[in-house]
Amino acid sequence: MISLDNYFKIYPKVIRANTKATITLKPRLTHWNIPEGEYKFSRYSVNYNSNKENRNIKVRREGNNFYIEGFFEGEQEHVIYIDMGNKSYSFSVYSVNDDLLSRVPYKGDMHIHTYYSDGIESPAYVASSCRKIGLDFVAITDHGKYFPSIEAINTFKDLDLDFKIFPGEEVHPPNNPLHIVNFGGKFSINELFEKEKETYNREVSEIEERLKLEVPDIPERYQLASSIWCFNKIREAEGLGVLCHPFWRIKEGYYISERLLDLLYDKKPFDAVEMVGGYHMYELTSNNLQIVSYYEKSKGRNIPVVGVTDAHGCDTGSLFGWYYTVVFSPSLNLKDIIESINAGYCVAVEAIPGRESRVYGSLRLTLFTLFLIKEVFPIHDKICQEEGNFMMKYLMGEISEDRKHYKKDLEEFYNLYWQK
Repeated sequence: MISLDNYFKIYPKVIRANTKATITLKPRLTHWNIPEGEYKFSRYSVNYNSNKENRNIKVRREGNNFYIEGFFEGEQEHVIYIDMGNKSYSFSVYSVNDDLLSRVPYKGDMHIHTYYSDGIESPAYVASSCRKIGLDFVAITDHGKYFPSIEAINTFKDLDLDFKIFPGEEVHPPNNPLHIVNFGGKFSINELFEKEKETYNREVSEIEERLKLEVPDIPERYQLASSIWCFNKIREAEGLGVLCHPFWRIKEGYYISERLLDLLYDKKPFDAVEMVGGYHMYELTSNNLQIVSYYEKSKGRNIPVVGVTDAHGCDTGSLFGWYYTVVFSPSLNLKDIIESINAGYCVAVEAIPGRESRVYGSLRLTLFTLFLIKEVFPIHDKICQEEGNFMMKYLMGEISEDRKHYKKDLEEFYNLYWQK
């Protein structure tokens, strides 16, 4: 079966559930002359179709364009097959309820490093590279440093881009092994450990005192208190606190104890947890453990999950682009992104080269995201790549002053591919 997307612009791809919709097939190549003849169209709904009449579709042709009209029941994928004599083609559309129809799927990485910690490239180079591979947003999160993310933001502040760079850092609390991502916070948490050392020590001691009745006198009690303080500060900074790589294996064993992990899941001071990411091919067992532990320790609670690369280089051939988060948000505004993650409108994606992509989150969003990976993101990523190349040229000084307002408009893309 041959996909039609290389030959036809097919829109909309995402439509309102339980309504009639018209899908347009328009040749991408203007010189194409579609031969006259009888073309058979059939439609199958992937999850269910309670009414046989809903399988029926009407097709009309105007010149080289085809218009397919049907009733699209429920939240699910619908595959349309076209028999053109000795060749068969297919394409898919997806029907969703209004809450998803009003949101856009934004791809992002909120845990990545530069040469200011243990990465290889500059913050601006990392940001440009992220855009080139199809991401809509990134947060630079160097170890113990907030300013690299601000440097990346400032580098491109004069350009009119669809891509967003948000503040961030990887937080390392004193005497606490836990790594924490401060995504989008308006100030640095790491800097507070020195600037407000006495305040930190006093407030952590107060939290630890409150935990005495529940947590015995073990190292994990201080670690938990310290972690709670950090996550609270991130929210005070209007950021999102992410629990990092809970099953990262180092020489001495897992970098935090399972006892601490149990306490963290019990208290849930964090906003989201890294479900997948940061692991090379020889470390993938850690992703497996993070997935299993999430479903066991979350105990049915809808705790938001994210996918991150934790990459330390964009051109190493490993990690970069292997993991990402899809956030279904009304806009790319930081507040909307964070609120959408907190509301559970996000999934973690594992996209290791040469392997089938895997998606983690709610079943509803996982099914939808798998469709997007197949039918929508390849087109989206080509648009992003053009803007990423533009950003790289800007870094190399190849962009003149009058071209700073280049913008490959993704809003136009989504207006076409989303039914409004």
